[in-house]
Amino acid sequence: MASANSMNPSRDDFAALLTESFGTTEMNEGSVVKGTVVGIEKDLAIIDVGLKTEGRVALKEFTSPGREGDIKIGDIVEVYLERIENALGEAVISRDKARREESWVKLEKAFNANEKVSGTIFNTVKGGYTVDLDGAVAFLPRSQVDIRPIRDVGPLMNSPQPFQILKMDRRRGNIVVSRRTVLEETRAEQRHELVQNLEEGQVIDGVVKNITDYGAFVDLGGIDGLLHVTDIAWRRVNHPSEVLTIGQTVKVKIVKINHETHRISLGMKQLLDDPWQGIEAKYPINAKFKGRVTNITDYGAFVELEPGIEGLIHVSEMSWTKKNVHPGKIVSTSQEVEVSVLEVDSSKRRISLGLKQTLQNPWEAFIEKYPTGTVVEGEVKNKTEFGLFLGLEGDVDGMVHLSDLDWNRPGEQVIEEFKKGDIIRAQVLDVDVEKERISLGLKQVGGDPFADAGEIRKGQIVTCEVVEVKEGGIDVKLVGTDLTAFVKRNELARDRGDQRPERFAAGEKLDARVTMFDRKARKVQVSIKALEVAEEKEAMAQFGSSDSGASLGDILGAALKARTGDKK
Repeated sequence: MASANSMNPSRDDFAALLTESFGTTEMNEGSVVKGTVVGIEKDLAIIDVGLKTEGRVALKEFTSPGREGDIKIGDIVEVYLERIENALGEAVISRDKARREESWVKLEKAFNANEKVSGTIFNTVKGGYTVDLDGAVAFLPRSQVDIRPIRDVGPLMNSPQPFQILKMDRRRGNIVVSRRTVLEETRAEQRHELVQNLEEGQVIDGVVKNITDYGAFVDLGGIDGLLHVTDIAWRRVNHPSEVLTIGQTVKVKIVKINHETHRISLGMKQLLDDPWQGIEAKYPINAKFKGRVTNITDYGAFVELEPGIEGLIHVSEMSWTKKNVHPGKIVSTSQEVEVSVLEVDSSKRRISLGLKQTLQNPWEAFIEKYPTGTVVEGEVKNKTEFGLFLGLEGDVDGMVHLSDLDWNRPGEQVIEEFKKGDIIRAQVLDVDVEKERISLGLKQVGGDPFADAGEIRKGQIVTCEVVEVKEGGIDVKLVGTDLTAFVKRNELARDRGDQRPERFAAGEKLDARVTMFDRKARKVQVSIKALEVAEEKEAMAQFGSSDSGASLGDILGAALKARTGDKK
């Protein structure tokens, strides 16, 4: 029979029973505790966490994106204890918060250890997506979804994916993750393994994956190699799409492998014979060949002599006469032309070609047809400070220097008489084929008046015709020649009173004495005064002197009569 003490427990016994009823686990609000599912009602699970009363948790909290909840009575679960007792006397618990707390602890460990975590993309938000990391929600930026931008992320939704945590802030509850980093790391590992199995010089089959302006990317079975446009063929390829198509299977040679960057350079032309081998013997200097213009630039035109062999016609070697013309105005793309080989450099893979060398040098042709001394006709093309330029036959120019415009007048004065378009005659003075220059003379066409003047000497008496009367003297022409001279006022007469230019008229003929004739310096001077003085001296010597009693007038009259008699 029970004693009275057992029927009436003491205060200490009651405390012990109370402790037993709450369990031995310390219960603190804001902590994660374990509980037992004791019942399921509609969409709620009733969980006993060892408190006075049970708590209720919505069944949806036991599910997560990509994973259905499967809970039954008797299951032990972890929940977050928000409050031990609310106004209704029930414990306030949450499975979501428990999972979130648990996840944060695990994620922080993974973040600190730089380890990958598993998560599920379950929603789209501005700038990216939300990812469930077993209770914790993280942000996945759009740029971090894949290595290459993807338009449709649908196939990745609600499917577990590996992620790398880029940033964590527990106080703000922010987590940023990246799927791209994981893929790049995985890809780098795969590339490293694949690259280790490849060797330079190895020939391998690949599939053209992408085509750009500078080449094509070829898939070598999990790793891409670059086939540069210059390594597709020995001939010029302007764009890879001329030869390749996406999806095409090609045989390539591994030209170079960079084991640090895992970049692989490929070549197709390296599988063919090099056409530059023995090129000097095939294309000797000065030999002429036909080729096709493949490309035109500002500095010249490229000509394909055979597949894989191109030479450059520099703009300076395109035309003998067209010096400042764009190559595109002389030749056109795809045009067939004849060229001459000027230089071959097999080490630099260069051939210099000439187009003008296949045609006759127009300066050589000109001198053959018009040797020095020949008179030609030309059109005035230009006037410069040093002479006239004439357009001549054969599309060449000749120059008349100022000094060769006129025998007597200065060139600066004579050149003003000409204008562009005038057709004039000139004599060929010199042709320099090397410097491509033709020297012409206008004054030489009419002959050299000094060369044709005959034997004129100082002191000789000549007959002159007045050409023009001027204030300071008169212009005269020596009769029977093309020589002209200017008689100054003080040389017009012995007596000062007779030294008046107006005494003379144009067309009048008179006698004068040659006071200077320098054929080399091309100078001639005549004087009427010198003639009168000479005649006076001669008369004095022949007919007497003033001592004889005859006047000077008598002596000069006798001399004049004698001179007139001589002329008869």
